[in-house]
Amino acid sequence: MILLWGLLEDSPLALVQAALQRQGAPTFVADQSAVRETALDLTAGADVRARLRVGSRTCDLSQVTAAYIRPYESRRLLSGTDAQEGSAARRHAEALDEGLTLWSELTPALVVNRIEAMAGNSSKPYQSLQIRSSGFEVPDTLITTDPAAAAEFWERHGTVVYKSVSGVRSIVSRLTTAHRDRLADIQWCPTQFQAYVPGTDVRVHVVGNDIFACEILSDADDYRYAAYQGSETKLRPYVLPDDCAGRCVKLAVAMGLLVAGIDLRRTPDDRWYCFEVNPSPGFTYYQEGTQQPIDQAIARLLIDAPRPPAIHC
Repeated sequence: MILLWGLLEDSPLALVQAALQRQGAPTFVADQSAVRETALDLTAGADVRARLRVGSRTCDLSQVTAAYIRPYESRRLLSGTDAQEGSAARRHAEALDEGLTLWSELTPALVVNRIEAMAGNSSKPYQSLQIRSSGFEVPDTLITTDPAAAAEFWERHGTVVYKSVSGVRSIVSRLTTAHRDRLADIQWCPTQFQAYVPGTDVRVHVVGNDIFACEILSDADDYRYAAYQGSETKLRPYVLPDDCAGRCVKLAVAMGLLVAGIDLRRTPDDRWYCFEVNPSPGFTYYQEGTQQPIDQAIARLLIDAPRPPAIHC
């Protein structure tokens, strides 16, 4: 049995579910939109036992061989009085998330990806150390709340971009003269500045040992928001050099990630920089732009997972 946990309206989860169905793989979907109708019985004795119920359907989690998890905070899916702090519905949603997260960390089943492995994404400085150790270059970086230090870094490098330090998505933008008077604001918010690296963006999806790379053609500072920045983006499949592909797999393995989205940039003199690794990539944008079968590769990874042993305390 393969468990899918998240929102079925989330396109990566929906695509993987459809790919599993085409393969005839037995699946159980814990759709968080049905959080009120979902219950988890988790007991620990000589073995850890768990049974998940969604409406009239039940799943013995000891029979799960693999899980693809993209959970949101279930409490945020509640509305009205149910969403109020301390309400029975909210306590239920929070306990359910906690229980399934605990199971996903304890289970010997294959999990794409475990919460623990994804935690490094919450700190960009920590992730940069992991990236550098895999052999990729990392742009010269400054994280500071000191406006003077930021101004000096900017003057030294000439062209600088700024972005969030945390795992919260932000729009990457270049500093312009319009930002100069606002530098004082960083004293209230640690901000990451990086020397601008010229070159071509390449997005890589690692699925087990499979590599799906695409070249991104855009003149926007952040191609994900090209339209917002008055530009456009085109994607096309790309073949990575063998050594670069090997580094991508090595990096994902070192981070404990079975599936990862890796943001690279190839400079005009063929140096490879890595900006970040997404441990729960929303791959649909890239799949639609290149027709690369990323969903099928994830489905095959889940299907091929060996049957795990029981969990013993």
